[in-house]
Amino acid sequence: MDYGTIILRTIFIYFIILFVLRFMGKREIGQLSVLDFVVSIMIAELAVVSIENIQVPMLHTIVPIVMLSLIQIFFAFLSLKSEKLRKLVDGRPSVLINKGKIDEGEMRKQRYNFDDLLIQLRQNNVHNIADVEFAILEPSGQLSVIEKDNNNDKNHVSLPLPLILDGNVQKEHLQKLNQTELWLRQEMRKLGYRDIKKISYCALQGDRSFFVDLKDEK
Repeated sequence: MDYGTIILRTIFIYFIILFVLRFMGKREIGQLSVLDFVVSIMIAELAVVSIENIQVPMLHTIVPIVMLSLIQIFFAFLSLKSEKLRKLVDGRPSVLINKGKIDEGEMRKQRYNFDDLLIQLRQNNVHNIADVEFAILEPSGQLSVIEKDNNNDKNHVSLPLPLILDGNVQKEHLQKLNQTELWLRQEMRKLGYRDIKKISYCALQGDRSFFVDLKDEK
């Protein structure tokens, strides 16, 4: 066995993968979706084949790795332009605890048991389910937790739902607030925003005020 060749291949593949992951973006490291996870596994398998089988030319491994990274970047670019594709590829968040009530049906749908819930609550430094107002299972598998505001019971905590994303009205979120798109447009006009398409992000805050961020605003 040519150990020198194996060592050189290992070093070379290491830098290739490092470059590819950096090129694909920080999201690949910090927040893996299902698609990201699949691509990462495939790249890892190709790297192992290249290191173990020195009879196979390295180009036969590098080309598929580069192609996988380009495919991933292409889908990431398309998901920026298409909300439907973004939801199809990345999935959507699931509310497991809603206004202090556990949604067992949603947990079954996500194949998520109470042990999983308690473990992730502890990882969020929450030791009592009774202290949780909302628990949201993100597409990455992480659990986002919003605790109850026990110091101010009059102002009930509301789930921070985006009403506008990338210029598109989130009708599902409006329905949860028992409001219509007409109401939202009227509220935006009151604030001086007449073109919804120019709004990058809009959400209703706990004090019933709107947080609005315009596209490409400096």
